[in-house]
Amino acid sequence: MRIDKPSASREKSAPLVGRTLVVTRPLEQADSLCRRIEAAGGKAIRFPVLAIAPAPDPAQLEAIVPRLDEFDLAFFVSPNAIHHALEFVLARRAWPAGLRVATVGKGSERVLLQRGFRDPVVPQDGFDSESVLALPEFSAEAVRGRRVVIFRGDGGRDLIRDTLRERGAHVEYVTCYRRYCPPLDPGLLLQPAARGELDALLLTSSEGVRNLGGMLGAAGLRALHGVPVFASHARIAAEAREAGFAVVIETPAGDDGLLQALTRHFG
Repeated sequence: MRIDKPSASREKSAPLVGRTLVVTRPLEQADSLCRRIEAAGGKAIRFPVLAIAPAPDPAQLEAIVPRLDEFDLAFFVSPNAIHHALEFVLARRAWPAGLRVATVGKGSERVLLQRGFRDPVVPQDGFDSESVLALPEFSAEAVRGRRVVIFRGDGGRDLIRDTLRERGAHVEYVTCYRRYCPPLDPGLLLQPAARGELDALLLTSSEGVRNLGGMLGAAGLRALHGVPVFASHARIAAEAREAGFAVVIETPAGDDGLLQALTRHFG
């Protein structure tokens, strides 16, 4: 039994005080959310269910560098794609003045703006491939005959590429990073779970949900089924329910969305 829960009066005014929340993002992307949880009085356990590394073979990046001027639009699937692609490209040449950039999600948009790109094409409502494809800049009229390069990790959804090709665009993939399941001690989660000390599990990737099952094993995953899950997309929420979690709360995107949902739930 936990004995360190906040009192009802403190919980009402500061819902995260005394709460232990598991942040499953890659380590490079976890700090901002963890700091905000801790600033709100909570405890953040870092348990990355995905790890990010440069592409093991840079051949695609090497080949695209001299050809960037051929393209009309560059799409980055994530902040990781932006970081790994631009670190490689900009060490070798300047970004073509006429090559517009696009991405999905406020986090990726912020990274592009910090890198000096003006007016990136980003959906203002929604944060997935479907939202990108609904933009006027990705309509059939806009992309027919255009050349698009997509910077991404190894694998992932093909919806944007396939749809743009159906709409008449010429699309190429460039793999600039890889995702993998990091080796972690399952006890980092299972021991506090056995003591009843976990208040929430924050899941921000469908692949990460699957990795979690592999990292913990069937018995370990069952031990977490009673912990509320906060999932930042409908697909992630569906994956979590499929994995057996009993309480799954879908949240808006980003740190703000997760923290708003946590505050509502624990308030």
